[in-house]
Amino acid sequence: MTQNIQLTDLPQPVITYLERSRGNQRKTAIDTFDADALVVDDGHQYRGTSEIAGWLDRVVSEYEYKTTFLRAERDGHATVVVSRLEGTFPGGIVDLKYRFLLDNRNETIRELTIAP
Repeated sequence: MTQNIQLTDLPQPVITYLERSRGNQRKTAIDTFDADALVVDDGHQYRGTSEIAGWLDRVVSEYEYKTTFLRAERDGHATVVVSRLEGTFPGGIVDLKYRFLLDNRNETIRELTIAP
C-alpha cells in the first residue's frame, strides 16, 4: 500500500541526494550512499561508491536537463520520488521513479532504482 508524502517529509538522505545529484554538488552526492550500495539505472547496475561515483559523473555530464518534482510516496520500506526530467537526452522529456531503500538507521541509501 502506498502513502503519498510531502517533499519536506522525505528521509534526509533522499533530500540530500536529490539536492546534490545535479550540478556542481554531484561529487558530494556520493556521501548519501552506503559503501556497498546498489544503483540500478537504465538496465545497468552500479555497486559500491566507486562505481556509483562514476555513474553520477557520467549522467550529469552526458546531458543537460532540469528536474521537476512531481510527487513522493512511501511504498512499504521504500521511498519513491517521481520527477520529470526535461533536457537534451533522446525524447527530451521523461517522468522517472526513484525508488530508495535506506539502511536500518535511515542514514544512508542502500539501494536506488531509477525507472520510467
